[in-house]
Amino acid sequence: MNEAPGNPRQDFIAALARAAGLDRALAEFPEDVAAAAEQALSFAADVNWPENPACEPWPPMRTGTGL
Repeated sequence: MNEAPGNPRQDFIAALARAAGLDRALAEFPEDVAAAAEQALSFAADVNWPENPACEPWPPMRTGTGL
């Protein structure tokens, strides 16, 4: 990540990478991790969240019943 140390965006991306278990990738390929995170964050606004989460488009899964 070529941004200045202490940059809030860089710190946020590094924290996301560590939370996802990408410590080794972050250490070896920081530019690739940053590029992937930037791409994912740019598409986050395009996700259509349900207005009412209780109205699931698919019924909840249950174990032990069915077939």
